[in-house]
Amino acid sequence: MNQESNTPGAVGQFTDAVANLPDAGRLSRRALLGVTAVAGAAIGLGVMATPASASAGSVWAGAPDAIRPFKASFPSEALDDLRLRIDSMRWPSPETVKDDSQGVRLATMMQLAQYWSTHHSWRKAQATLNAHPQFMTRIDGVDIHFIHVRSKHTNALPVIVTHGWPGSIIEQLKIIGPLTDPTAHGGRAEDAFDVVVPSLPGHGFSGKPTEPGWDPVRIARAWAVLMDRLGYERYVAQGGDWGNAVTEQLALLRPPGLLAIHTNMPATIPDDIARLLGAGAPAPAGLSDDERTAYDQLDTFYKHGLAYAQEMGNRPQTLYALEDSPIGLAAWMLDHDARSHALIARVFAGADEGLTRDDILDNITLYWLTRTAVSSARLYWESKLAFFAPKGVTLPVAVSAFPDEIYTAPRSWAERAYPNLVHYNRLPKGGHFAAWEQPAAFVDELRASFAGQRQGAQS
Repeated sequence: MNQESNTPGAVGQFTDAVANLPDAGRLSRRALLGVTAVAGAAIGLGVMATPASASAGSVWAGAPDAIRPFKASFPSEALDDLRLRIDSMRWPSPETVKDDSQGVRLATMMQLAQYWSTHHSWRKAQATLNAHPQFMTRIDGVDIHFIHVRSKHTNALPVIVTHGWPGSIIEQLKIIGPLTDPTAHGGRAEDAFDVVVPSLPGHGFSGKPTEPGWDPVRIARAWAVLMDRLGYERYVAQGGDWGNAVTEQLALLRPPGLLAIHTNMPATIPDDIARLLGAGAPAPAGLSDDERTAYDQLDTFYKHGLAYAQEMGNRPQTLYALEDSPIGLAAWMLDHDARSHALIARVFAGADEGLTRDDILDNITLYWLTRTAVSSARLYWESKLAFFAPKGVTLPVAVSAFPDEIYTAPRSWAERAYPNLVHYNRLPKGGHFAAWEQPAAFVDELRASFAGQRQGAQS
C-alpha cells in the first residue's frame, strides 16, 4: 500500500495509519481496532468512541439528524499508551516555595501520577458512563453527544444540564439518578425530571468543529434544536462555568419551550465593580459583607487565576503539549484557577472532601482519550462574551451561590442582574463543580428552583 495517501480528511488519516503499520495485510483484531480509532477521531466521534450499533471508528451511514444510540469504547492499546506516557514522564525541578503560589506542586503531581498509573480504572468509569442511555445526533454540521434519561414518573420536568471546562458530562453523573428517580433518593414523585446532559462541541464525545463560529450563542441554538428534536415542548435549563454562558444565551434566544434557568455560576458583576476589578483597584467603600467577599474573591482570580483563560482565549492551538503529555494535561486542568486548584489538588494531598481521586482522573482521562484538550480550549477563543457581566436575561432565573466558587454571587448583585429572580440560596459548602462535589445539595437546589415551573411544563 502506498504510504503517501492522497485521500483527504478522515479517510486519508485512516489509510495513512494502515499503511504505516507493519504487515498491514495481516492485522490482528487488536491492531485493527487501533487503526479504525484514527478514523473515529478524525471524523469527530471521539477517539475509539462509537455508536452502540457500530464497530470502533466506523461512520454513521444513516440520516445526519437521526438520534442514534452510543456507547464509549476504547481499545486496550489506548490505555496502555496512557500508562506508558505517565510512567515515562520527565519531571521538572520542584517549586522553590512552600505553597501553591508557583502552581500545582511537584509532590501533588507525582502522587496523582502514581495513583493514575497503578490504581485508577478507566474501564470502571466507562462502565458507569455506558450504564446511562447515551446518544449522538448531528446539529448544524457537528455531532452532538448526550446522555438522556427519562423518568419513570409521569409529568417529569425536562432539564438540559450543561457542563463547563475543565469539566465534562462526568460532572453530572451523580445527579442523574436523584433527579430522574426522586422517590429512591429522598424526594417525591412530583420532583421528577427528565435529564439531558450534552457534551459541548469539541469536548468529550461530541464532534470537534472544523470551522470557527462555535461560540456559546451557537451552542445555545444547537441545544434548542436538541430539545425540540427530543420532543420536549416545555423544559428548563441549568449550567455553570461555560454551561452558564450557554444557558444564559439560551434564555436570551427564548425558544418557545424554555420556561426558566438555573445557574451555579451566575454572571452578575455590576459595571462599576467590573471597572474597578479590571483596574486592580481596592474594593470601594459601602459594600456589604457579601459584596466585599465577592470583590476579594474576584480580585484574587483576576490577578492570580485568569492566566489559563487568557492563554486559551488567545492561542489555544499552542497547547500541543496537553495532547502529548497526560501529566501536562492533568497539571493544566488541576491548576486552571487558584480556588478550583485548591479544591481539586487537595484530594491528592490527603484531604477527603467533595471529589475523589477517581472522580478527578475519570474526567482527565476522558479528555485524554478523546483528544479534546485543544478543541475544548478553542471555546475560549470563540467566545466574545464578557464572562461575568449581566446579559439582560428576563426569563425566570434561579441562583445557587456556593462558597468556594470563583466568586460567591451576592443576592444584591443577582437581583440586579436577573429582574425575574425566582430563587436564591447561599450554600454552606461546595465550589466550582457543585453537582460533582455536593450532588445532594445540588439536587435539592434544582428541585426548589424549578418547583414553580412544573405547572407550566404540564399545561
